[in-house]
Amino acid sequence: MRPYQDYVYAYPHKTAYRPLEPRPRLRDVWANEPRDALFHYVHIPFCEIRCGFCNLFTRTGAPAELVTRYLDAVRRQANAVREELDGRATFVQAAIGGGTPTYLEPGELDRLFDIVGLDGIPVSVETSPDTATPDRLAVLAGRGVTRISCGVQSFDDKEARAAVRPQKRAAVEAALDAIRAAGFPVLNIDLIYGITGQTDVTWLASLDAALAWQPEELYLYPLYVRPLTGLAGRETPQEWDEQRMRLYTLGRDHLLARGYEQQSMRMFRRADAPALGGDDYSCQSDGMVGLGCGARSYTRGLHYSFDYAVSPGTVRGIIDDYVSRPLSDFTRAEVGIPLDAAEQRRRHLLQSVLQADGLEKAWYRKRFGTDVTEDFGELAALADRGWLVDSGDRLQLTPEGLAWSDAIGPALFSPAVRAAMAAYDRR
Repeated sequence: MRPYQDYVYAYPHKTAYRPLEPRPRLRDVWANEPRDALFHYVHIPFCEIRCGFCNLFTRTGAPAELVTRYLDAVRRQANAVREELDGRATFVQAAIGGGTPTYLEPGELDRLFDIVGLDGIPVSVETSPDTATPDRLAVLAGRGVTRISCGVQSFDDKEARAAVRPQKRAAVEAALDAIRAAGFPVLNIDLIYGITGQTDVTWLASLDAALAWQPEELYLYPLYVRPLTGLAGRETPQEWDEQRMRLYTLGRDHLLARGYEQQSMRMFRRADAPALGGDDYSCQSDGMVGLGCGARSYTRGLHYSFDYAVSPGTVRGIIDDYVSRPLSDFTRAEVGIPLDAAEQRRRHLLQSVLQADGLEKAWYRKRFGTDVTEDFGELAALADRGWLVDSGDRLQLTPEGLAWSDAIGPALFSPAVRAAMAAYDRR
């Protein structure tokens, strides 16, 4: 088993989704779903550049007219979804991602918030060094955004270029200075390890450069070379896995020694970081409503979205189709995957055990009426490797297990989901 298979941030993976026939009405999909603690996600599929490692649903160089039409479509979708849910949806957390949401101009950001209405709840927004400008940040601060996540990836200009991310450190620091000046309660900085030419010394230098801004959160991502991305086809050295694991360990230990607590393989949070509320949302059991092309929505029995792609031409076609949709098109789920009882159990397992605090066995038993270790005999193999411990009331990955999260997660996928992912047309 190799340690870097894939990043499991949701289950089932979006490449397991297929067109839904017939397309179900959203009012039927949500009819028996709890709606008192939902997550709201809004997707902005535009970026100024496409980084070499990126396989997100986004396009570059979107003209102003297309951005306007996109926001028009988000408004139609928002109105349709509110009508389908009878206005009975209580959102307790929200995020605006992409793409790069701050690709939008200040006036467009204002319009987006007018459309989606996120007042009074914790809201996270992703940004980039080139678009985290004071005028955009002022809009976000005025709208009550509580968390800004800035994709820096590296403070070393050579490493940034090697990752096909042309940026200058001076621009990065100007952006972080502007974010801090705007007064957001939480700053997250994303960094990547495993870049060509990156060494232990340069990796620690990037970490220390990030720590100078005292971010409340840091995400440490291993570099992946995926199909249809700018780095696709790049030869990777034989010792790449060893390099990434070494850099991960260095980064983890560096942050733990400086007052950060590990939340997952990737996420580290400063011990004294402020609590933002929204803690009544549980990703294992509560639903999510997505708006925008590329956004997914989750109920217990169905995950759904619009079509997904990576290649620029296909992404553009999907966006062009989305902006032309009438309001009635947004009343139905289009692409997705139903989750039977077994897949719901598996999702709960994955969404829990890959977090540092693990899976609470009593909660699992209360929700499903069964014992998690009896439902998933494959957990015994993880325990035999020293990756998983059972304290009696909780299953938790060991520090070594957390380091192997990107192998453990995919290994726990069901055969049906793995088969659907393998058959996906990656265009």
